Amino acid sequence: MFPAGSSGQKAEAAAGPAKSPVAADIFVKKVEGIENDFIKGVDVSSLIALEKSGATFRSEKGKKQDVFKTLKQSGVNYVRIRVWNDPYDASGNGYGGGNNDLETAIKMGKRATDHGMKVLVDFHYSDFWADPAKQKAPKAWASFSYEKKQQALYTYTKESLQAMENAGVDIGMVQIGNETNGGLAGETTWTNMSGLFQAGSRAVRELDSSILVALHFTNPETPGRYADIARTLDDQGVDYDVFASSYYPFWHGTLSNLTAVLKHVADTYDKKVMVAETSYAYTARDGDGHENTAPKSSGQTLNYPVTVQGQATAVRDVIQAVANVGDAGIGVFYWEPAWLPVVPHKKLEERKKVWEKYGSGWATSYAAEYDPEDAGNWYGGSAVDNQALFDFTGRPLSSLNVFMYVNTGAVAPVKIDEIKDISISFIAGETVSLPERVSATYNNGSKRELPVKWNKAALNKAIDNGTGSYVIRGFVKGGKPVSAHLDIKPKNLVLNAGFEESDRSMWQIAYGDGASPHTSFQDKASDAKAGTYSLQFFSPESVDFTVEQTISGVASGTYNLSMFLQGGDAHNSTMYVYARTGGKEYKVDTSVQGWTNWSNPIVQGIPVQDGTITIGARIKADGGAWGSLDDFSLYQEK
Repeated sequence: MFPAGSSGQKAEAAAGPAKSPVAADIFVKKVEGIENDFIKGVDVSSLIALEKSGATFRSEKGKKQDVFKTLKQSGVNYVRIRVWNDPYDASGNGYGGGNNDLETAIKMGKRATDHGMKVLVDFHYSDFWADPAKQKAPKAWASFSYEKKQQALYTYTKESLQAMENAGVDIGMVQIGNETNGGLAGETTWTNMSGLFQAGSRAVRELDSSILVALHFTNPETPGRYADIARTLDDQGVDYDVFASSYYPFWHGTLSNLTAVLKHVADTYDKKVMVAETSYAYTARDGDGHENTAPKSSGQTLNYPVTVQGQATAVRDVIQAVANVGDAGIGVFYWEPAWLPVVPHKKLEERKKVWEKYGSGWATSYAAEYDPEDAGNWYGGSAVDNQALFDFTGRPLSSLNVFMYVNTGAVAPVKIDEIKDISISFIAGETVSLPERVSATYNNGSKRELPVKWNKAALNKAIDNGTGSYVIRGFVKGGKPVSAHLDIKPKNLVLNAGFEESDRSMWQIAYGDGASPHTSFQDKASDAKAGTYSLQFFSPESVDFTVEQTISGVASGTYNLSMFLQGGDAHNSTMYVYARTGGKEYKVDTSVQGWTNWSNPIVQGIPVQDGTITIGARIKADGGAWGSLDDFSLYQEK
């Protein structure tokens, strides 16, 4: 993967900072202010299950090689390993996601230690995935009082770490919980959560006072979130060293904001800070038949090309953002860079059997007993195989070397890295045309507008066909392909249908009897179907509201109404989209299916005769329900 004669320069990069960038096949701008002991970490928790499933890893030359050796050669100095208490059902069937029990963690920890890397132990204090949406207590702790759970967490932490140290694992840091924004081991009040944090911290301190204690949170893009959490931890007297954040570029806001919120915590409370999870896609391809989390056509910010170069630049920029905090910015961990497709040469049904047997997908069907709402519906393979730092055959990508190049910088021959497809829409009857030029991004980060030749026959056919979605192919000079995703839409009669415009006076929101307002027009692309705004809802008490708009001057005819809805935790829900006209109501029921799993209810065949129609949605559910509505559409049938 390196040009001839580059191996000596690679050794120079590994040995220490150089005066000038090294020759490579990707561009990496040197990170300013990076310390020699800066953590360049990876989380490879799925590895053992992957290897059991037949996944193999290779060196840059294509020879089989222990992945830990490859990681070390590429500049990685730390390995993060998640630990679940008991990720198995009563019959011993694993829940998947690597089946990461203590025994598995010890095996990986020893291999990391043998290759000269320190280990971060990531305790979820759950039997399966813990994240902002779920923080379920382990099965064995389900009936415990808070005091008994506190003692159990202390004992489990200390005994697990002691077992790892006895096995020779070089533990440098311990994470007490995973993405604990609003819960830990089933506790959801900050008083109780803080007590559990303290129990875990005490176990670490008593075992080895040199081990750093980290707490992990996410959603740095939410204004005030980290300041509030850090203040609460301080008020509660929680003893910890590192305030860690997840940061995924497509969801979590700007890098300048990441630096700012981490620096505030570091400066105000004298804490170290780091990014515990980050990643980016190098391809849009799906390697195993299980849908990937990114890239998506909506709800994600894709500021980098979806290429190996784009992936490398994304990682480099996160490292720079943490380094910009100053001495308190201690490192960055890349999440699951080795989660490859298993048995890629076999059909999907065969891969499913392997995921079930070895737990090498994100969840097995056996996990449904513990996590019915998520794993029970969506179990399967890897949703991040296209965000790995290895290709689908296990060979390292050039982007893996970013951990080495950030100390020196790297340069490569300049070439086009990505010509991004365009998306363009017109209302039926408008003049349809495609741009004469498209934007090309080069591997050094520069951009140029290049002339493009579109398939005129395909474009004319789309225009003749009218309403619909079309893909028009084109080529830029040199033969590089590009596509235009063309939508010809019927006229949408809903004003400000996606809430993007500041004037939202046409929308009327009413709340149920006695309910306080619990909706807002939120500017957050990851919660929007299109654009950046959506109507967000949440209440810890109960969710109960309608949002509607009355439209006048509507021509007589038959109309279809639709909207988009996403969210979760909506127990005992009543949700529907509706239209009222001519004294009658027409509606279609809907529901929420999880974050960014958009429901799209459609009310068809609405007769309008008097020129007026009221359209809207009713959302009602128990306390804790959350979600967002976006992109209402009312159009006349052909």
